[in-house]
Amino acid sequence: MTIIDQDRRTATSDESAYWVPACAFAALVPGRGVAVLLPDGRQVALFLLDDDTLQAVGNLDPYTGAAVMSRGLTGDRAGEPTIASPLLKQVFSLRDGRALDDERITLPTYAVRVEEGLVQVGWSEQA
Repeated sequence: MTIIDQDRRTATSDESAYWVPACAFAALVPGRGVAVLLPDGRQVALFLLDDDTLQAVGNLDPYTGAAVMSRGLTGDRAGEPTIASPLLKQVFSLRDGRALDDERITLPTYAVRVEEGLVQVGWSEQA
């Protein structure tokens, strides 16, 4: 379950066991991604959107296996925030990670929060 705080910058999840520091919130540029390395080697693509919300999905493109999603193009499809792979242009929901044109394929999603100006990504060993 994801909960968005009132300031709309922080998403939290009760499934996260640990919070991994990513970067200063002030360093994020709306629409541009940041790659974050988790302790187990997984990569996360972190985005600040134009509406000041944060979203995090897996950085590996499930179609190519390349770690490129943080370089994807953010957008909107019928009100749903999206990320398009920079390689083959498949479009994914930033909310739940599903490919919008092939719902058999998904990106993992991660909880995000801001603590004292530092963006943190939720991490658990079973995810």
